[in-house]
Amino acid sequence: MENTTIPSLPAEVFVKLSSNEKTENEILRPSISYWQDVWIRLKQNKLAMLGLYTIGFILLLAILGPIFSQFSYSDQFLDKQGLPPNKTFWFGTDTLGRDMFVRVLYGARISLAVGFVATFINLTVGIIYGGIAGIIGGRVDNIMMRIVDVFYSIPLMLYVILLMVIIGPGLKSIFIALGLVYWVEMARIVRGQVLSLKEQEFILASRALGASTWGILFKHLIPNAMGPIIVTVTNSIPQAIFTEAFLSFIGLGVSAPMASWGMLASDAVSAIRSYPHILFFPALAIAITMLAFNFLGDGLRDALDPRLRK
Repeated sequence: MENTTIPSLPAEVFVKLSSNEKTENEILRPSISYWQDVWIRLKQNKLAMLGLYTIGFILLLAILGPIFSQFSYSDQFLDKQGLPPNKTFWFGTDTLGRDMFVRVLYGARISLAVGFVATFINLTVGIIYGGIAGIIGGRVDNIMMRIVDVFYSIPLMLYVILLMVIIGPGLKSIFIALGLVYWVEMARIVRGQVLSLKEQEFILASRALGASTWGILFKHLIPNAMGPIIVTVTNSIPQAIFTEAFLSFIGLGVSAPMASWGMLASDAVSAIRSYPHILFFPALAIAITMLAFNFLGDGLRDALDPRLRK
């Protein structure tokens, strides 16, 4: 075997780079993940962050506020009926002399519990049902979506009235009614996302590598559809809160002495001319909560849009 020698290059071949040429190929921005980029863009949306902080503040008040209060939501002071806001009773008292501030905080517990329970059902049932319909397709998809159409066509109020006849009015009836029909919109959204994603190249590659149908659904399709899912979940919470408030307002919700925001507003209608503050504070709590969730939902919709990612 002959020895080979590498010829030496003359010094004129080598050119010294300038400082600009040395840095032009450097990575000026560190690599970040998709969710890190979402958080960065969400923080740039002032209204979305205001909504997030407001929701956190309301949750803290609902959890910790009644614990540190000297009054309970059912304590009555018959000599202090209809008092306006003052140093002792920050939101005043109602027609039975009960502290409105504590009752609004307890109402936040019930209304937020309804919103989060309904959203949990919405998320769980909607993702599973819509994902199965989308990935299987064909006749199974048609049958499953016709069932969704049947549920979607019946008004929620009819479910609540029927449940009141069977199990009586109360918080349980609202939970069951929302659990029956609240997931249909999520199922439609998840099905549409799965149908649009299951023919993508990375899904075909997963099938070629031997991945199972359920593995593709829960490991690839659902995670890639989390953007629209999170936005829908964020928007469904205020819808559930408003639904509970409306049902309680017309007498189909929680029963006394429990105090949801809708029940507080319903109790205040008869005395609105004499004691307007009794209606003002529950209505203000509903409005602020719904605005906060809507601001956060709009911000998440913009932050999760991959077309806006730089």
